[in-house]
Amino acid sequence: MSKEQRIQRYTAPERINHWIVAFCFVFAAISGLGFFFPSFNWLMNIFGTLQLARILHPFVGVLMFAAFMLMFLRYWKENLFNREDWVWAKNILKIITNHEVGDTGRYNLGQKCVFWAAIISLLLLLVSGVVIWRPYFAPVFPIPLIRIALLVHSLAAVGLIIVIMVHIYAALWIKGTITAMVEGWVPAAWAKLHHPRWYREVREKQQENKP
Repeated sequence: MSKEQRIQRYTAPERINHWIVAFCFVFAAISGLGFFFPSFNWLMNIFGTLQLARILHPFVGVLMFAAFMLMFLRYWKENLFNREDWVWAKNILKIITNHEVGDTGRYNLGQKCVFWAAIISLLLLLVSGVVIWRPYFAPVFPIPLIRIALLVHSLAAVGLIIVIMVHIYAALWIKGTITAMVEGWVPAAWAKLHHPRWYREVREKQQENKP
């Protein structure tokens, strides 16, 4: 496929950043489920021992939050809601049947909701995780607060898992999305169909940069 027939959606640093978050999420989710559900204790054998999983879980969680914050700083402006999102929402039945509507920018309403739900969940996980983190921080906090933090941490974790499942399903559903995050580019026709405003913006920049 020639350069004219494809458009770069993500640079190499952006893709590396994304996959760091993804791998950290898998580790944190698997170990977290092992802690929360006794019947899932066997999951922690993947990481060697239960003790090692307990030690690594919070550190991996902090790394995941830090990596996602880099993504947040890169993408937050493009995930602000606008009028076109209302058009997308009103035509959700057409979207479900794979008919694109509206003048969508780099991200549509569904992607924006996943983005903001993820950052809210991660903020709750970070704050509550610090409160329950033994042996470093938990001794500083009273028991009632630790109990509340445990509840918040569990609910936020379930929320994040659901959000990521929706994210993965949508990525598999829309052909070409996985390619964008693996190889960094998408066909121009894909961009024009799914993100027409973003497609025009990219083409305009390309024209401006031509000698």
